[in-house]
Amino acid sequence: MTGEASPAPRDLVQAVLMAGVRDERLLDAIRATPRAGFVPAEYVALACEDRPVPIPHGQVTTQPSLSAKMIEGLELTGNEHVLEVGTGLAFQTALIARLAADVVSIEIWPDLVRQARRNLAHQSVRNVELRVGDGSCGVPDRAPYDAIIVSAAFPEVPLPLLEQLRLGGHLVQPIGPGGEEQVMSFRRTASGLQHRQTLTWARFVRLHGRYGFSS
Repeated sequence: MTGEASPAPRDLVQAVLMAGVRDERLLDAIRATPRAGFVPAEYVALACEDRPVPIPHGQVTTQPSLSAKMIEGLELTGNEHVLEVGTGLAFQTALIARLAADVVSIEIWPDLVRQARRNLAHQSVRNVELRVGDGSCGVPDRAPYDAIIVSAAFPEVPLPLLEQLRLGGHLVQPIGPGGEEQVMSFRRTASGLQHRQTLTWARFVRLHGRYGFSS
């Protein structure tokens, strides 16, 4: 029987490499983290394709190569305390957890958090604390953070996230109104956030909450 072979995990790694990601630790994390364990059952066949897939509440998972570029922008070395805003089904969470000391991840939808918790447990990822809540407010009782990653768009970095990032820490966020954003990396300095570079352009859902969009 002939035909195209189904995508395999190595194809996902190749897609990430083609996007320009070169962090070997991150590439190893992708190899060690089966995306099929972090997508809805009806989309498992698409798990090794470099594309977003739908999840509940009109959301989609972040395209793996885009997640990888954002994570690489945090410049993690292994000792960081990281805040992730927007857990989804926790594939990106799992990658960060393999690269940092621990992760606090906040998601507005309780059912997504429950599924994310199951997904992480099935992959024996234990250095993650999941919270249900308004991601635009961060998680102040666990601050300060060495790095913050935001998986939703807003025209500026919410003030609570800036305040919860330690001096010298890195933050990555899509900046824009939702629909076509500059994914930007920042470093916190004594005078505020310093823009380091624009990592890419991409489409993101809006960041909703007290310090995000109100509707």
